[in-house]
Amino acid sequence: MGFIEGHNASSSSIIINQITDKAQGYSGSFFLEMISASMSTTSCKETDSTECRNDSEAFALKMIAIAAILISGAAGIAIPLIGKERKVLRTDSNLFFAAKAFAAGVILATGFVHILPDATAALTNTCLPTVPWLKFPFAGFIAMLAALLTLVADFVGTQFYEKKQQKQNAEEEARRDGMEENSYESLLESGLDGQIATVLGGNSQSSHTNSKVFGEEEGGAMHIVGMRAHAAHHSHSHSHTQGKDACNSHALIEHDHGHGHSHAFGDEDDMADGVRHVVVSQILELGIVSHSVIIGLSLGVSHSPCTIRPLLAALSFHQFFEGFALGGCISQASLKKMSTILMAFFFAVTTPAGIGMGSAIASFYNSDSPRALVVEGILDSISAGILVYMALVDLIAADFLSKRMRCNSKLQIISYFALFAGALSMSSLAIWA
Repeated sequence: MGFIEGHNASSSSIIINQITDKAQGYSGSFFLEMISASMSTTSCKETDSTECRNDSEAFALKMIAIAAILISGAAGIAIPLIGKERKVLRTDSNLFFAAKAFAAGVILATGFVHILPDATAALTNTCLPTVPWLKFPFAGFIAMLAALLTLVADFVGTQFYEKKQQKQNAEEEARRDGMEENSYESLLESGLDGQIATVLGGNSQSSHTNSKVFGEEEGGAMHIVGMRAHAAHHSHSHSHTQGKDACNSHALIEHDHGHGHSHAFGDEDDMADGVRHVVVSQILELGIVSHSVIIGLSLGVSHSPCTIRPLLAALSFHQFFEGFALGGCISQASLKKMSTILMAFFFAVTTPAGIGMGSAIASFYNSDSPRALVVEGILDSISAGILVYMALVDLIAADFLSKRMRCNSKLQIISYFALFAGALSMSSLAIWA
C-alpha cells in the first residue's frame, strides 16, 4: 500500500514538473514572439501603391515644405527674441505677457490635441500584438511618466543653476569688496579719509537722525558698500509702493521691516526667476524638438502628394506658433547670445532635417510596420507628457497665479483671451495635420 502511494506521488510530481517545464517554454517562446512581432519591419497593411502616388511630385513638395517650414519656424522664434529689444515687446510689458499666454495655449493644444492622440493611435494600432499593446493604455501611461520625470528634471535643473548662480554671485561680490577695500585704503594713504568721513557723516545725519542702518558706524559715517546698498534699498522699496493698496501690502510690509531685508529678498527672487526661465526654456525645447523629428519623418517618408499638400500649410503654421512660444521662454531666460542662437537654430532646422531624413529613407522605411509604430508612439507619448507639464505648470500656473495678474483686471481679460485663442488656433490645425 505504501509502495503504491509512493509511486503515485512520484508520478504526480513528474507530471507537474513536465507541465511546468512546458508552461515555461510556452511563456518564453510567447515572450520572444511578442517582441519579434513588435519589432517587425514588415507592413501589416495592404495599401494600393498606385493610390495618389507620384514620387517626383511628392519630392518637389517635400523641398517646398523644407523651405516653408524653415522660414516659418525661424520667423516664429525670432519675433520674441528680436522684439524684446523694442519697448512694446519687452519681457516686462503687458503685451509680452499676453503673447506668452497665447504661446502657453499653443503648447497645451500641441500636447493634448496633436501629439497624445497620435501616440494613442500608434500604440493601439491593430498591426501590433494584442499583448501587451492592446491590453494596456501605454500612451497615457508613458505620457504620465514623462510628466513626472520632467518634474524631477525641473527640480534638479533649478537646484543646479541656483547653486551655480549663487557661487558666481559670491565670487563677484568678493571681488567687488576686494576692489572697494583697496580703493578705500588708497584714499586713506592719500590723506582724504577725514573729508570723506565728514561728508558721509553729514549726509547720514540729515537723512537718518534717529536710526542707524546696516553698515553705519559710530559717528554717522557709512562705508561706501553700505551706502550704495542703502540707496538701492530705497529705490527698490519705493518702486513697489505705487498702484493699488491691496496689491502693495507685501511691499509695505517689506519697507516697514527694514531696507536691507527687502532688497535681499528682491535679489533672491530675481535670481530664482532667472534660473526658472533657463530651466523652462531648455526642457520646453527638448519636448518640442523630439516631436519635430517625428512630424518631419512622417512627412518625409510619404510618397503621396495628396498627403503632403495639406501637411505643408498646417505644419508651417504649427512651426510658427511653437517657435513663438519657445522664443518667448528663451527671451525671458536672458541666456548668452551664442546659447540663444544655438537654441533657435536647432528648433528651426529640426523639422526640415526630419523631412530630409525621411526623404532619404523613404524607399525602404515602412511607417506602417510594428517597429515604426512602437517607436513613434513612445516618442510622441514622451513629448506629450513634457509639453503638457510645461504648459500647465511652468507657463500657465506660473503666470496666471502671479501677483501681477491678480492686480491687473485688464491684463487678466487680455491674457485669458490670448490663452484660449492660442489653444483653439492650434487645435484647429488638427483638421489638416
